[in-house]
Amino acid sequence: MKILIVDDEEMIRAVLREYVEFEGNEAFEAADGMEAVKLCRENDYDLVLMDVMMPHLDGFSAVKEIKKAKDIPVIMLSARGEEYDKLFAFEIGVDDYVTKPFSPKEVMARINAVTKRRASKPTGNEILKFEGLEIDMAGRNVYVDGEKAELTPKEYELLFYLVRNKGIALTREKLLYDVWGFDFYGDDRTVDTHIKMLRSNLKDYRKFVVTLRGLGYKFEE
Repeated sequence: MKILIVDDEEMIRAVLREYVEFEGNEAFEAADGMEAVKLCRENDYDLVLMDVMMPHLDGFSAVKEIKKAKDIPVIMLSARGEEYDKLFAFEIGVDDYVTKPFSPKEVMARINAVTKRRASKPTGNEILKFEGLEIDMAGRNVYVDGEKAELTPKEYELLFYLVRNKGIALTREKLLYDVWGFDFYGDDRTVDTHIKMLRSNLKDYRKFVVTLRGLGYKFEE
């Protein structure tokens, strides 16, 4: 894999590069957000490791610009561990969020988890319909009464996972582990927040996302 490491601290880039290359991957570096955006527009990478606090252009803004051009998996690396920072990162399309200080081995494990999740996404032309709710699995599009719903990447993944496990009771912990790909450091309100946003976008068809009091959620016709 080709992995772009974006951090304004040279030592962090060097350590991550060593581990990335040790695992048989190609490593590339950028010292700030602007350089990262430029490199992503000009080259193809399999994954980006993105710091948040950087000069010229912060990591969040850089991810937004990169996502406009290409759907590249991104793992954020940040000293900011507040829940709202993590939620914002997921809302703009980040695949995972690692809080500093971190273990390089943990970062590599998360890279492998994100890569595995991405590879398992459907490639066929499967379209599922539930009354006026239409879900295009391969195209990553959701239509409500014929109109395209504007979901965040994480909302789509959450809906996709619920639909794939239709009728099965899913705990918040399981949703966090399987949709976000790691054990969330904090409480499980992040699931409730995303369910609330998802339901708002599904409008009348929010009824399919059923709350299981004290447990979690399930998708049920």
